[in-house]
Amino acid sequence: MGYEGYNGWTNYATWRIALEIFDGWDTEGSEPITSSEVESIIEDVVFGDCTDYNKLCQNYAHAFIANVNFDEIAEHINEELN
Repeated sequence: MGYEGYNGWTNYATWRIALEIFDGWDTEGSEPITSSEVESIIEDVVFGDCTDYNKLCQNYAHAFIANVNFDEIAEHINEELN
């Protein structure tokens, strides 16, 4: 991989999302995943139950997610398929 920003990942945001959303991801029988699919999964998990009431929280979450290296997470998941 060659990433070394935070615990072997590009940065804290990428590591944290990979840990909290994709750690233990069941890849059995799965097809390779793209970075856009990774981004979509993250947004569904984070914003799936959000309402308009909590816009500040959503804005902070969007700012955090903007720092995630989706390609790196997809690469990591796809390596698990092999």
